[in-house]
This record gives sequence, structure tokens and C-alpha cells, in this order.
Amino acid sequence: MGEKGVTPDLDGSDLNVAIVVARFNEDVTKRLLGGAQDALKRHGVEDPDVYWVPGSLELPVTALALAEKGGHDAIVCLGCVIRGETFHFEVVAMQAAMGVMQVQLDTGVPITFGVLTTDDKDQALARSGPKNNKGADAAEAAIEMANLLREIQG
Repeated sequence: MGEKGVTPDLDGSDLNVAIVVARFNEDVTKRLLGGAQDALKRHGVEDPDVYWVPGSLELPVTALALAEKGGHDAIVCLGCVIRGETFHFEVVAMQAAMGVMQVQLDTGVPITFGVLTTDDKDQALARSGPKNNKGADAAEAAIEMANLLREIQG
């Protein structure tokens, strides 16, 4: 049988992928989206569906609706939460992460978490640029997981 997943299968040519993007901190999330779209295209995913939501807390429910509707092999969630002076940062970041994980576990659809959680805008920009783009990383992880789960499930 051998080991599975040692070398990532990044062939997305037969995958249908959705991307859910938070508008909050849109200057950063547009860069994440561009990175994700470029990565998907590079790996053969043509024309992913893109859904914009108000903020990172809306990512899980949108991912759930898409996963339950069917038709997508994987879903990429993108957002940016920048630390402020209140506890709000921790609440949003933690609940968004927990929500996305719960949807993934409940539906079996791979959903990647490309939500930046940074101390300041400079850190967010550094992680959403052309050389280091966490949106691209999330897109590649989505392709890899969709292919791995297909292999496991037959």
C-alpha cells in the first residue's frame, strides 16, 4: 500500500474549488485572493468560484453553505485580523478558526484557513505579497487535501 501524501499531489486540473474572502482589511485580503488564484491556476484549477463576506467571522457559515450544497472539492477561506487594543482580535481569530475546523470535520470537505492573524499591518502585508503569500499556501493545501481525501475515499 505504501505511504500516501509524502509527496503532495498538486494537480488541480479536475478540481472545483471555492474561495471565500473577508472584505475586512480588504487591501490585504485582495492580495491573499490574488495569491490563491495564481496558485490555483498554476496547478490547473480553472476559474474558482469566489464569494466575498463582511469579515472573518462570516467565513465558517459561508463555507458550511458551500460544503453542504456540494459541487466543490475544496474551499479556501481568506481573511485578515490585525491585533488592536481590545480582546476583539483574539475572539475573532479563535472563533473563525474553530468555525472553519468544525465545518471541515462535519462535512468532510477540505477547507483551508488562510486567515492572517498579525500584530500590525506591516506583518499582514509581508504575508500577502508576491513572494510570501499565505493565500497561495492555503490554495495549495486545498488542492493537496482534496486529492488526498479522494484517494482515501476511493
